[in-house]
Amino acid sequence: MEFIADFHIHSKYSRATSRDMDIKHLAEWAKLKGITLMGTGDFTHHLWLEELKHNLEDLGNGLLKYKEVHFILTSEISSIYSKKGKSYRVHNMIFSPSFKTTDKINERLSRVGNLASDGRPILGLDAAELARIVFDIDENCMVIPAHIYTPWFSIFGSMSGFDKIEDCFEEQTSKIFAIESGLSSDPEMSWRLSALDRFSIISNSDAHSPGKIGREANVFNCGLDYKTIREVLKTKDKKRFLYTIEFFPQEGKYHYDGHRLCGVRLSPEETKQYKGVCPKCAKKVTVGVMNRVDQLADRAEGFMPENAIPFKNLIPFEEIIAETKGVAKGSVTVERDYRSYVAKFGTEFEILLKAPKEDLQKVLPPKVAEGVLRVREGKVKINAGFDGEYGIISIFGEEDKQAKSEEQLSLF
Repeated sequence: MEFIADFHIHSKYSRATSRDMDIKHLAEWAKLKGITLMGTGDFTHHLWLEELKHNLEDLGNGLLKYKEVHFILTSEISSIYSKKGKSYRVHNMIFSPSFKTTDKINERLSRVGNLASDGRPILGLDAAELARIVFDIDENCMVIPAHIYTPWFSIFGSMSGFDKIEDCFEEQTSKIFAIESGLSSDPEMSWRLSALDRFSIISNSDAHSPGKIGREANVFNCGLDYKTIREVLKTKDKKRFLYTIEFFPQEGKYHYDGHRLCGVRLSPEETKQYKGVCPKCAKKVTVGVMNRVDQLADRAEGFMPENAIPFKNLIPFEEIIAETKGVAKGSVTVERDYRSYVAKFGTEFEILLKAPKEDLQKVLPPKVAEGVLRVREGKVKINAGFDGEYGIISIFGEEDKQAKSEEQLSLF
């Protein structure tokens, strides 16, 4: 069966998350979005794990269920440690096939640090040792490096990471077979690194509020069970892993380089010109994802490996509605219209990915339908995100506003 999965989220027990990040609201929004399989996130937190055990039906195939929505046990670990005289900060996702395995992982990791401090615990644990612990408990677990280029907290981060995956995971590297792109990059950027050809590249929302789930996701056509999904990712099976759904990577908050406090956004070329320092305050800039990929790449832009899993860049439907109305995307009127339009098509992804042009134009307001179609065609303008600031995306540029103004003047 074909289905959409979002594996990486956080519960209400993680810092800076909505109190609505609970099973009920996650399931409600998954249905609105059209997501069949959700990661639980945060299984290392004892209170969240108890809620999962209480609310989810164990299907006996490695997946859990709440009403129509399936869940898979996932968590994110922040490893902060020193290795060969250098400090590293690496985030990894862990996938577990059962509550039994999850309990064993939590018991073992609780000896290392305080799992109750946050839904995404910070442990002074080498990433290679984390992987060894997890795989020793259950070889069917998956360890997947999270948002691999994020500057401060990732395996290839410019401020805290490694240049090679083998340097991070050492003898455990052969057991790692998937990586997560993160909001500030898309698979095409990773295709420039030949060392990553063997890995499946997954994309997830890393959502901290229910409305953000699915902003990045994965589309499969396979059996809905843990073993099969693991096999598909391990073998990078293009017939069953159909494509990923991506942000336009420029919209991610670490795509370009820059210095947020000074409002300075720099392309990799400009950073080189300024020798890595902010032209306003002369402090070091945060080197973003695009620059980091350039440093690591051994291929030119535009290269596509033979076994690459395709992807589609999308903008969340709420953002499209908000721009057509000229209001904030979190406004009451946007959510009202969002729910109304989605009800007519069934799910948000039906609107963004599948609904025929004629149906969009027939059912949606003209400008909203035009916005969806422009996003499908990649006709957007973006000021790239930098140093923690999300990029600013525009579907209808100044020429559209000028044309509208001229049209209005012609009426008089």
